[in-house]
Amino acid sequence: MTARQPRPEAGPVSAILNGLRRAPRRVRRGSRDVIESAVSQLFNAAVQPHDVEQSGEYRIEELARLAGTTTRNIRVYRDRDLLHPPLRVGRIALFNDTHLTRLRLITSLLDRGYNISHVHEMLSAWEQGKGVGDMLGLESAIAGSWATEKPERMSVADAKRLIDDDPGFERMVGLGVIRLEDGEAIVVRPKLVEAFNEIRQYGVATGKLIDLHEQIAPLVDQISGMLVQAGVEEVLHRINPGAALPPDTEVAELITMLVRFRTQAVSAVSATLAFSIESTIESVVGEILGDFIDKEPDA
Repeated sequence: MTARQPRPEAGPVSAILNGLRRAPRRVRRGSRDVIESAVSQLFNAAVQPHDVEQSGEYRIEELARLAGTTTRNIRVYRDRDLLHPPLRVGRIALFNDTHLTRLRLITSLLDRGYNISHVHEMLSAWEQGKGVGDMLGLESAIAGSWATEKPERMSVADAKRLIDDDPGFERMVGLGVIRLEDGEAIVVRPKLVEAFNEIRQYGVATGKLIDLHEQIAPLVDQISGMLVQAGVEEVLHRINPGAALPPDTEVAELITMLVRFRTQAVSAVSATLAFSIESTIESVVGEILGDFIDKEPDA
């Protein structure tokens, strides 16, 4: 039911690339910060909705274009109560940024294979504060940002209170999960820290969780490398490394492709990992119950 995403606009990408081109050659070659900043801006531009800052109110045709869908789909979603009613100004229906965000979420869910009934249930749960967006890894659809984790700056004292384990705090600093800078602490991986704190409530020590992180992280990096290489090979088919950059519209299209690739790759790995963990838990519980029953005395 969803339509193919429209070709990305080159406007924000052109501005970023022009800024990079204007930098002196010695700066471009000698400073990784310049390149890293440009890359970050490019990917953020790829996931940000175009023209939102200029309008905030859209007719149905504009809403469909920004969300990468069709007016027919929007009317279907309205009929199924997936979208809230628009503002009526005479005979004109005006939608706002809330509609746009919700429409992007609907499109992402449908692209993942959910039917409209499931989407309706999940949106209802999301509205009730159950965090469906985070559970499904749809931050890009909801928040429109490239990085799923944004570092959080706080005082060192607050960071230590957050970890609530002095040896664990020092180990996280050593691993780069927390960075100390200018007398403050930057929590580089706030979602990881939040997950640690949630699991600790079940009695698992911080040290044990960090041990697991140290063992798992290299394996996850290997998986990431394999997945990203697939995307890189597709990009290299379209550009010639060492030659001049292709037109800005093509650069925008390639970056947007990688943004969508990220979302689908996360979804695939999450589904595979969830299936594996569920199977392992069922197996372990079965063994525990089997041992328990074997040791039970006869009635």
